Amino acid sequence: MQTFLLAIDRFNTWIGKAFAWVVLVLTFQVTYEVFMRYVFSAPTGWGFDASYMAYGTLFMMAGAYTLARNGHVRGDFLYRNFSPKMQAWFDLVLYFVFFLPAIFAFMYYGWFFARLSWLINERSMFSPNGPLIWPFKALIPIAGFLLLIQGIAEVIRCVIAIRSGRWPDRLSDVEETERLILEQAEAAARLEAAR
Repeated sequence: MQTFLLAIDRFNTWIGKAFAWVVLVLTFQVTYEVFMRYVFSAPTGWGFDASYMAYGTLFMMAGAYTLARNGHVRGDFLYRNFSPKMQAWFDLVLYFVFFLPAIFAFMYYGWFFARLSWLINERSMFSPNGPLIWPFKALIPIAGFLLLIQGIAEVIRCVIAIRSGRWPDRLSDVEETERLILEQAEAAARLEAAR
């Protein structure tokens, strides 16, 4: 089962890291727009549309990656004091009451929203040249599907933690700064105590 869970984590990590490059596109686009607007007094006709589509793409496609890394916001001031079994029960209930119904609604309505946009060949109304908007809207059900498969992996992790009393391993590629600082402080204290 651990192999299956880590495979889902790896898949969503790959997607998240691939779409992370959109940050560079967004940075270049905003910099170019600001430069053109304030230096040459010649704003682009596509800058606004490009920036909100790039940011929306980044935001949607990073959701499953963030869930794979257990990085979504929660009330940690209470949650971290729970035992792993209690944390798992808490998460499991929240996944079934809030997360899964919301993701199914997101996918269902996102599909119709994207399909209608494609059928009418929707263009943005916010700029004079009106770039196509349906490719951006097509990401909505895709992002929902990625969140769904990661959510299923998280539900399985909850069940394993309830049975075993400890959380199964997950991939990690980043560390919280707070954790790193605490580990360094503990290592320094051990070194000082050893002297």
